Amino acid sequence: MLDPKAADELLGDVDPALLSEAAHTTASAVVHGGRLRSEEPELVARLIALVDAEGLDTIASLWSQSPPQTLPGALWRLYLLREWVRRDPRTIAERYRLGLQRAEVAGVVAGVAGPPGPDEVVALADAVLHGVYSADVAVALERAGSFMRVLATGSAIDADWIADTDETSAASVTRRASALLTTAEELEAAAELWRHDRLE
Repeated sequence: MLDPKAADELLGDVDPALLSEAAHTTASAVVHGGRLRSEEPELVARLIALVDAEGLDTIASLWSQSPPQTLPGALWRLYLLREWVRRDPRTIAERYRLGLQRAEVAGVVAGVAGPPGPDEVVALADAVLHGVYSADVAVALERAGSFMRVLATGSAIDADWIADTDETSAASVTRRASALLTTAEELEAAAELWRHDRLE
């Protein structure tokens, strides 16, 4: 990362190459450092709660512009998922339950404790990040991808029901379902890259 004096001397936007380097360096430090010290529960808990301590804007400034099939891009999606679930666990749980009706296999991979309520979906988001630091990163990414697949399915079902009374809201929920499916595919691709030691 740039020191504050060097950052102050920059004119205009930061060079995209510097931003990319900072994103990859910090993501690698967080993941590999956390994995090296995974037997320290306090450290892992702090890493899981990184957004709580640093703020979503700080994490976004580091990782949100990174391509999805990179380590910072994948981490950004995991932390964003956790934050979203924590902000609206009731809606997430309802749509997850709806999605389980048609996406049972993805539901098994995601591993949400049943019946899935607000507390269970929040616990899953934390468990996925815990897996990044103390278990298999690829499995953690796949669990998050499967969770998103179930949510995408549940959102599409919900949009069908909403369409009867509010077409504008239904269209918005449908777009969100499509975005969730895209994110699921990105996380699953990142998992495959990690398995082949190519998620940089």
